[in-house]
Amino acid sequence: MALHVHPDIQSLSPYVPGKPIDELQRELGLTRVIKLASNENPLGPSPKAVAALEGAAGQLHRYPDGGAYRLRQAIADRWKVTHEQVILGNGSDEIIGLLARTFLAPGDEAVMADHTFVIYKMEVTAAHGKPVIVPLADWTHDLESMVRAVTPRTRLLFLCNPNNPTGTIVSGEAVTRLMAAVPEDVIVVFDEAYYEYVRDPRFPDTLAYVKQGRNAIVLRTFSKIYGLAGLRIGYGISTPAINDLLNRLRPPFNANSLAQRAALAALEDDEHVTKSRAVNAAGMEQVGQGLRMLGFTPIPSEANFLYFDVKRDGRRVFESLLREGIIVRHIEGTMLRVTIGQAEENAVFLHALKAVLK
Repeated sequence: MALHVHPDIQSLSPYVPGKPIDELQRELGLTRVIKLASNENPLGPSPKAVAALEGAAGQLHRYPDGGAYRLRQAIADRWKVTHEQVILGNGSDEIIGLLARTFLAPGDEAVMADHTFVIYKMEVTAAHGKPVIVPLADWTHDLESMVRAVTPRTRLLFLCNPNNPTGTIVSGEAVTRLMAAVPEDVIVVFDEAYYEYVRDPRFPDTLAYVKQGRNAIVLRTFSKIYGLAGLRIGYGISTPAINDLLNRLRPPFNANSLAQRAALAALEDDEHVTKSRAVNAAGMEQVGQGLRMLGFTPIPSEANFLYFDVKRDGRRVFESLLREGIIVRHIEGTMLRVTIGQAEENAVFLHALKAVLK
């Protein structure tokens, strides 16, 4: 039976998730599987977040607080903005979709890199906008070229910083030049999902632009260092005017009650964040050194993953690692992305990679 589908939607490819760990174990007869594919925190969630969920099941028949007052206020207090400047999403992915549907009319443009978070292109296309793709330069956003790509039809400019999948950052100095050059009516989307992992002091203070009233939004998440990926909770900080428009499309109960509880507790657990950063920094050194000993040159990363060229069919290496019980991410061609795990997980990955390369 024929289906009438908009050609923009027909052109999209569905996101292909990895197999569940238990299913992979069953299929391949494995006793142990290590997942290093989704940039999750190997330490798990904050213990305070887990404790906050105790007893919550008895309230699941109630709708969540549609305005998420306590969590939004806590985020506002943390970043010294007003309550109205905070918007929550079912993951920050949802806010990206809200931005596309709110600000793009058919044929309007959104500028983005060619090697970045795939959701930008998907959401822009789904809103019948036009993704304008700008190549990376040395695996990093080329902000000068992105500015040159802006036209009178440009409504959004996406900047993933640190970038996924490369892990690279653009500096505060480069962002200053970007904000001076980009037209004021273009909304700059600073996607900072890996913000808490950054060590480089050159990283920009993007919230300053929001506080100045610029057309900008800063996206962050509880899915990465806070370890709440399974609850799907992210947030954006923007101007009251932008958030007012986004809230006209935002579903009223998009942040579920368990996510709100856990995120509120996790936000206050600085000890867990500090420990997670330390584990990641040590693991980054361990995996980076191991890859270099195998002859690879991983791209310097400020996130919780490394991106590297295996110099051969990346899909075959990915599948060989699967048979060894190691799940990484094959992005395209010869490139793989591996999440930093705990020390033992990292060691098992490096040993398996060495084995499959033989």
